[in-house]
Amino acid sequence: MAGKRQGKSLPSDKKQKVRAMIRYERTDAGNENFQALVSQLDAYLKIRDGEDHSFYSQFNKIDCIKYAIVAYENDRPVACGAIKEFSKKAMEVKRMYVEPGQRGKGIASTILIELEKWAVEMNYSKCVLETGKNQPEAINLYKKNGYAIIPNYGQYENIENSVCFEKPFEK
Repeated sequence: MAGKRQGKSLPSDKKQKVRAMIRYERTDAGNENFQALVSQLDAYLKIRDGEDHSFYSQFNKIDCIKYAIVAYENDRPVACGAIKEFSKKAMEVKRMYVEPGQRGKGIASTILIELEKWAVEMNYSKCVLETGKNQPEAINLYKKNGYAIIPNYGQYENIENSVCFEKPFEK
């Protein structure tokens, strides 16, 4: 059918307008809106991860997160992401979440880019992260943003359902 758009993706000019309406705020784990979004993320992951949830949740505590971003649409928190030190040269991306009704607008990519900028400002040379094989949307997000699959690291080594990524920053 001519003239009919298929799929749910916004044209890139409309994505730009949507991004302009979203405000991104740097904060930390003490932010109540960040905590509320992480609670939504945990509820979502409990369903998505099934029996594996308790294993993964032990690595997702937010009490030592000093660097978080919350996205607001009209002053309502709709998405978040964070980084924490992984090594002297790398930050680990943690707690990425976008409310279901806000997905597909480029918010997660913008949060990821802002987290990377923050890591660069602090002289880190790369970001690493782990996500689950049961989260194809997350895998696609990271690949689209220049992350490459690496061997599973640390606590995720030999964990079949984990996929680890890395993105070095250009100097």
